[in-house]
Amino acid sequence: MAASLNRPTTRIAFQGMPGAYSHQACVEVYPNAEALPFNTFEGAIAAVKEGAADLAMLPVENSTYGRVADIHHLLPESGLHIIGEHFVRVHINLMGVPGAKLENMASAMSHTVLLGQCRSFLRDNNLAPVIGADTAGSAEIIAANGDLLQGALASELAAEIYGLDVLARHIEEYDNNTTRFLVMSPEPIRPMRTDKELITTFVFRVRNLPAALYKAMGGFATNGVNMVKLESYMVNGSFTATQFYADVIGHPDDPALHRALEELDFFTSYVEILGVYEADKARG
Repeated sequence: MAASLNRPTTRIAFQGMPGAYSHQACVEVYPNAEALPFNTFEGAIAAVKEGAADLAMLPVENSTYGRVADIHHLLPESGLHIIGEHFVRVHINLMGVPGAKLENMASAMSHTVLLGQCRSFLRDNNLAPVIGADTAGSAEIIAANGDLLQGALASELAAEIYGLDVLARHIEEYDNNTTRFLVMSPEPIRPMRTDKELITTFVFRVRNLPAALYKAMGGFATNGVNMVKLESYMVNGSFTATQFYADVIGHPDDPALHRALEELDFFTSYVEILGVYEADKARG
């Protein structure tokens, strides 16, 4: 769970429309905050950097579809710091305008990813899939059209916001579909070393040396540090310039992790810690 910043005046930026799953993450972590929608990740990040928002809620990966496109490039360049993580179980719901009935409905609109996760339900109920730009946007369109034969697939929060009735709940085919979000702040907020599980997230580039990555990772193995995530991606459009994104269990001041990071520094040309934060209880 994110750091305790749930002040009534907290403003938290997210990408998407009101009712998006990113909005749901904001509500779950900071129920008293003002959630501010932006069309792009860059817009949400800029709002924090410019002071229009206090925090940003950014999705980084999904258990079914992998990492969110472009986000790993944006995080190191954002100038923001990770202060928390949150996992959202993606429940998909069919909704329609008041008075609509499932047995009379002819089509359902949503983002293509959600449509793909509900194929069996759509087939069994003779609903034609209609591709929308996003989930919450589809709910807004259905509400505006007022057509009893059209439905939308989205979160229950979207149904609440746009005045729609939920006709079928949790219709997704993947019973563990979950999205991981990171809470970003303009200032680092490192928790103290406690008995709670902590995550340290960092990015690095290895030196142009034989077996440099193997040697850089060796320090984590020999010091017993659990690396729970390691991903690579190209930078600056080059096939030879590769940056790595990593999550490890522990605090940089822990002796074992401190030694591992010292060894990492020897074999890398660049290392940046993006954040140290408490692990969400859903991680376990």
